[in-house]
Amino acid sequence: MTTDETQPTATRPGLPDDTDLAARARAALLACGADEAALAGDQPARTPITGGELARVTWATAAEVDDAVGRAVEAFATWRTTPAPVRGALVKRLGELLAEHKDDLAVLVSLEAGKTTSEARGEVQEMIDICDLAVGMSRQLYGRTMPSERPGHRLMETWHPLGVVGVISAFNFPVAVWSWNTAVALVCGDPVIWKPSEATPLSSLGAAALLDRAIADTGAPQHVSQLLLGGRDVGEALVDHPDVALLSATGSTRMGREVAPRVAGRFGRYLLELGGNNAAIVAPSADLDLAVRGIVFAAAGTAGQRCTTMRRVIAHSSVVDELVERVAAAYRTLAIGDPTTDGVLVGPLIGAPAYETMTAALTAATEQGGQIVCGGTRVLEDLAPDAYYVEPAVVRMPGQTAIVRQETFAPIVYVLAYEELDEAIALHNAVPHGLSSSIFTADQAEAERFLAADGSDCGISNVNIGTSGAEIGGAFGGEKETGGGRESGSDAWKAYMRRATNTVNYSGELPLAQGVEFA
Repeated sequence: MTTDETQPTATRPGLPDDTDLAARARAALLACGADEAALAGDQPARTPITGGELARVTWATAAEVDDAVGRAVEAFATWRTTPAPVRGALVKRLGELLAEHKDDLAVLVSLEAGKTTSEARGEVQEMIDICDLAVGMSRQLYGRTMPSERPGHRLMETWHPLGVVGVISAFNFPVAVWSWNTAVALVCGDPVIWKPSEATPLSSLGAAALLDRAIADTGAPQHVSQLLLGGRDVGEALVDHPDVALLSATGSTRMGREVAPRVAGRFGRYLLELGGNNAAIVAPSADLDLAVRGIVFAAAGTAGQRCTTMRRVIAHSSVVDELVERVAAAYRTLAIGDPTTDGVLVGPLIGAPAYETMTAALTAATEQGGQIVCGGTRVLEDLAPDAYYVEPAVVRMPGQTAIVRQETFAPIVYVLAYEELDEAIALHNAVPHGLSSSIFTADQAEAERFLAADGSDCGISNVNIGTSGAEIGGAFGGEKETGGGRESGSDAWKAYMRRATNTVNYSGELPLAQGVEFA
């Protein structure tokens, strides 16, 4: 799919042996404390690095979900009345174990999700960070006191544990997103049942084993955390169960369209973190060195498989040509290959469907008037026919066509030109998703315009950084077809609790609100 003028992207020769990868996975799992019996199942766990098998695990059935929820309901009866700072001690211990086994868990993430070692270690660091934040939250689950209109009355709100939380996570962040939900849910007094992606069972086994150790070390109820490996039927049973108070699901917009009405239909709560068609505006005053670095990481990192991956660049006509040349030049230096090898920056796609989606999108882009500047070609196929390594692609587009408005979960960045900032913001917002966004500019007025109420319509809006790489302290999530949920920092803990408004009458009289008389 490359043009004749394109130089091939740098690649790393050689891929590891499947036996070696399986041994690494086993050692990392056992180091985390996973039971060896967990590797004696009949469902293959594969690695996108070679397409080979790492281990075999046992899947739960939909019928087992009811038993797991029952155990969680029993645990909730004890956990909800445990003082929040004591609940925080469990999360503190989890954070300590994650720090101790950071490299072990990162190995599993690299092997199953195809992330580079640096990105995998960064994901585990996110888990450690959210534990730190949640421990602080355990002493700060604030309510408010409001003035009452009635003399001798106190009006206040209190926050209480909500109930069983179901977590359905995706392959691209196989452990971090679980930890965002779990650390906060646990300090809020909620047990958690986790159904991870079918593509990353070993990472979830390792993470769950560390939490099981923390539970044992702190004397917390055994079933405040449960892991259910399984397929779609297990996820659906969790979605539909009437005793799952909150269902937190990360995945595609298509999945969200199915989950939301089913949970709402039983009057449960849901927290959805769905897709993103994230863009950066590059203004005439932008520092292009900064912009290129931000674009390359956000668009090509994790092989384009982050929900916050940059998928569109909207650049001013005065800088767009130079910007494209510089981004393409940077892309041609990216080392593609075994993500556990030093120096490799781009690992594999998760599998064949992702590659097929990418090639279909590039075909559609050219049919809609686009020009592939570089990338799009599959590499290392001769070394691993069942693995899917691709050169990240840069595509110039004549406008925001149908394929540009569509999220493609692969390393494709579409480049559009604009003349006026209002035009750029309109292009930016004219997509169904609203997750992450950025603007590169040295003009303070442009930055403020982008962050204003009529600027970016995303849940995350950045200035002079890319669209990916959110910090734990800020609430994470987006608008429109991204789902509207918020996880992690800020006051996201409120999603995991129920609010009660309390009125205390100490007056000895019984005045009614609004001056109502009833006598």
